[in-house]
Amino acid sequence: MELIVKLKRLPHGQDLPQPAYMSPHAAGMDLYAAVSGQIVIPPGGWQLVPTGLALALPEGYEAQVRPRSGLALKQGVSVLNTPGTVDADYRGEVGVILMNHSKAELTIKRGDRIAQMIINKIERIEFEEVAELPETERGAGGFGSTGGKS
Repeated sequence: MELIVKLKRLPHGQDLPQPAYMSPHAAGMDLYAAVSGQIVIPPGGWQLVPTGLALALPEGYEAQVRPRSGLALKQGVSVLNTPGTVDADYRGEVGVILMNHSKAELTIKRGDRIAQMIINKIERIEFEEVAELPETERGAGGFGSTGGKS
């Protein structure tokens, strides 16, 4: 059974494609820039890019907005707060904070594929405060403690 998510096209996104999987086994759906004309993001800069969409996610789900690997590799573009989270109770426009990590200006045109969105089920948890945690082989070893070589 597929999950049904209600999608509202905002006036400035009426002519753009709705999010879509670009291959049969893709995890993410592409999001499109709902800018009028184009925007330019300077090297090292970032900007909120509208998608022209609002969602009504079912309770217990979230949408994650992630970078597109092709943009990252070819143009040095990422999503600044990656992954960005759209909560189930949010009803505003889905926006993408694009970061230009390259040394050249980045031009985003209307309809460009700018990010991908993944819908995930969320488990709610409660914390149980304890005096000690169960032991593991790794223990409290932090960054790099498991090594990078075999």
